[in-house]
Amino acid sequence: MLTAWGLCWLCRMPLAQPRRGVCSRCSAALLLPRLLCPQCGLPAGRTDLPCGRCLQKPPPWQRLIAVSDYAPPLRPLLHRFKFSRQPELAPALARLLLLAWLQTRRSAGLARPDVILSVPLFPRRHWRRGFNQSDLLCRPLAHWLGCRYAENAIERVRPTQIQHRLTAARRRRNLKNAFRLEFSPRGRHMVVVDDVVTTGSTVAEISRLLLGAGAATVQIWCLCRTL
Repeated sequence: MLTAWGLCWLCRMPLAQPRRGVCSRCSAALLLPRLLCPQCGLPAGRTDLPCGRCLQKPPPWQRLIAVSDYAPPLRPLLHRFKFSRQPELAPALARLLLLAWLQTRRSAGLARPDVILSVPLFPRRHWRRGFNQSDLLCRPLAHWLGCRYAENAIERVRPTQIQHRLTAARRRRNLKNAFRLEFSPRGRHMVVVDDVVTTGSTVAEISRLLLGAGAATVQIWCLCRTL
């Protein structure tokens, strides 16, 4: 999908390659190196080892990759994508995720994913929004990476409250037993894609399911990590 008039979605300057949606200058600015823990994605003293928080209480996944923190310029664009019914933004946002993974893979030698999963919405919320933003990000990513997108592999089996309105403890209780696996991830390198990771409660619950069912590794990819 082309952006309107071939302009960058962020800086509104003309694009040399309109299909990319975000110009190379804005992409590079978003992907500037930061001192973030490679496991939880929060600020840390170095990027090659887990932070003290993860050494004491590691999250149930092996790696978290985020494009940016939950702040401008990406946050307003994500709001347009998610809440203003602009699914045409998905390919440009998915490309930012791909670039973030490629940058991390060059420095850390990450395993190439075998299967990509989206975080499911409860059917009623999916119907109200008209699409699942995570699903729209996964489709181009799977195509570019040449791996499987298991679109129905995780089912949300009960409705939950909106996460951003809850405390961290209530988020964990809210998601307890909310998901069910519909396939076997045994021996596979898995990637779970979400738009925003805040406390990590949602992706943690899914990661525990995957690793408990025999997944080799789990990576979390998100557009924004709340720092």
